Parts: sequence; structure tokens; C-alpha cells
Amino acid sequence: MSETFVIVPTYNEADNLDELLEQLLALPDQIGVIVVDDNSPDGTGDMADRWEGLYPGRVYALHRPAKLGLGTAYIAGFNKAIHEIGAERILTMDADFSHNPRYIPDMIAMSRSKHVVIGSRYVPGGGTRNCTRKRIYLSRLANFTARALLGLKAKDATAGFRLYRREVLLSIPLNEIFSSGYSFLVEMLFLCQRRGWQIGEVPIIFEDRRKGKTKISRQEIFKAQYTVMRLFVRRLRGGEPRRPAVAVAPVTGNDKS
Repeated sequence: MSETFVIVPTYNEADNLDELLEQLLALPDQIGVIVVDDNSPDGTGDMADRWEGLYPGRVYALHRPAKLGLGTAYIAGFNKAIHEIGAERILTMDADFSHNPRYIPDMIAMSRSKHVVIGSRYVPGGGTRNCTRKRIYLSRLANFTARALLGLKAKDATAGFRLYRREVLLSIPLNEIFSSGYSFLVEMLFLCQRRGWQIGEVPIIFEDRRKGKTKISRQEIFKAQYTVMRLFVRRLRGGEPRRPAVAVAPVTGNDKS
């Protein structure tokens, strides 16, 4: 039984899913995968079903009726991983190989001393590859704004390549999170930090997607701006529940599962 599960939200990722699942299941740390598909017209959901049949207990396919937002896809995966499967570590990543599976073992290793681990572009050793100047500029601007206004300490505050320990997700009222798109990532990090969870970063090289089309739209950018301002007001008001700083005990069970 895998203790670590990766949540992969998908919409029209038929060009990438087979190769991604092959690489994830071949990692030295035995992990499981939850594919959350938003009724992809290109057959991505059917591919996920096939993998679930080939690897019962390691691959799960969740089907949603339409595109309902990245944040709600993650929440569906979180609920599956925590309450039905009993996972101890839950990762989130994109399906387009902008997040390379080869970094996951390092993230799992760091999770033994940190509650949240970010695959980070902006720590020594990290970076980007094959991204346009405009995309790099927008990413750095969004990251700087989120860190400056919300007091986030992580260098890569907008990254979607993350690992959460089980206890972190149990401490957050997931179904009350307002953000549904990419701004969900900023809100999650804000809530994790305000609760005193220890956050670490593993350097990664972020690569522009190999196949398919980007899902980031102008509307998503506006939503992210609104989310940052809303959380900034919340930060000024204070009153967030906060855990005392604690040392992290090793995850129970086999560390290589």
C-alpha cells in the first residue's frame, strides 16, 4: 500500500498521460496516483480508467462533469487521498511535464523534516527552461506580489509542484477555500504558513509544457490578483489559527513506500 499519492488534474492531456504515469509508477519510492479528469473530450479520462484497471490500488481515476477549476480538482484529490485511501503524503503536480517526476524522491526525503515541500524555481539550483520571456516575467511578478503582500516566506510561492503531509491538509478547512483556479495555490500556502507548518523547498527546473496547450488564461490572472488582495486584507485583520512550532517526527510506516 503506497503511503505517497500524487494528484494529477487533467483536461485534454491525452498526449502526456501515458508517459507521465509510466514515469511516476517507475520511481524508486513506490507511489500511487490520483488522476482527476474534468471530462476531457480527447479521451484522457478513458486513459486514466485503463491505468486504474492495470494498477488497482496504485492508480485511481476521478471523473468530474466539466472544467470546475484547478483548486476544486485538488480538493477532490485531497479528500480521496486522505479519507478513502489514508495517504500520509500527498503531492500535486501538472500533467504536462513542466514538473518532472525525477524530483519527487528529493521532495519525499525533505518531507521527513518539513510539513510542506515545494518544488521551487527560485532557490539555488532551480530555474526555468524553454519558457517565454513574457511567461517568466509574469511568474516572477506574481510571485513577488504574493510574497510581499502576504508575507509568504517561500521563494516560490506560486508553485503547483508541492508535497503536503497528511496532518497539514487535515488542519485546513479545504471545502471553505474560496479560490478555485491557480490562485488556489497561493491561498493554500498562505493557510499553511499561518498555521505554523514548516515549509521547505527543493530546487527544480521548470520546463514549458512539451505537448498540448497552456490552461492559464487572462481570467485566471485576474482571479489571482483578486485572491492576493483578499488574503492581504485577511492578513491585516489577523486572527488565523496557529500551531506552535514543532519538530517533525518521521512519517510512520515504510519510508520508501
